[in-house]
Amino acid sequence: MPDEEPLAGGNVSTGVVRVGDTVRRPAGPWTPAVHALLTHVRAAGFDGAPEPLGIDDKGREVLRFIPGTVAWGAGFRLLQPASELARAGRLIRDFHDAVAGFVPPADARWQVSVPPDRAEIIAHHDLAPWNLVIGTRWAFIDWDMAAPGSRLWDLAWASLGFIPLSADPQLQAPDAAGRLRAFVDAYGLDDGRERQRLAAMLGPRARSMYQFLADRAAQHVEPWATLWHQGHGEAWRNHADYIDAQAARWQAALLA
Repeated sequence: MPDEEPLAGGNVSTGVVRVGDTVRRPAGPWTPAVHALLTHVRAAGFDGAPEPLGIDDKGREVLRFIPGTVAWGAGFRLLQPASELARAGRLIRDFHDAVAGFVPPADARWQVSVPPDRAEIIAHHDLAPWNLVIGTRWAFIDWDMAAPGSRLWDLAWASLGFIPLSADPQLQAPDAAGRLRAFVDAYGLDDGRERQRLAAMLGPRARSMYQFLADRAAQHVEPWATLWHQGHGEAWRNHADYIDAQAARWQAALLA
């Protein structure tokens, strides 16, 4: 077997390595359901997800490696042009359309994540620049948190990262309202009532992450407890406060 090359990045996944043209990641009780999901959306024509290749002799899940640049940190520059931001929005819509017909296995188990607003589809739950690989093709990675959710719940979370809607002055986009409108337009959310719901969901979606981290830290569940003590909970609370304070701005952008 070729040498194992550790892959850096991410706050949750550890022990991720590249072996040749594959990625090996720790598996969990949710892995069979996630692989069924990936198989379904790829068969439905969605090319923005890794190809699942089963389990290796060390009990790790095996996925086809996707070459490219992760669109976070220095890579976020790749999403600055409006055309590229729009491409991300369309990619999310393509996934939601592809997953709509997915029927999970009867014994499907999903990893516990932030409680969603409702169960409409099997959502990714972390569609964000830090999970988007930009290369010859664009693809989302890290599907371990996939679980029942809704299109709007997924889109609200994606909006926080892709715009981004952040309390950190170094991350705030001067044209955040315009970027939000362009992102949602590209996704194709045409119903005015749905746009109003999305606008109202942005702050609560950020706050739900704060509450999730607080709850997991209180229960000493890793890696969430470590992230909480590193300040991620406080950061998400600040993001939620910032988004709520600007609520009229986001609603005006989406409903104009």
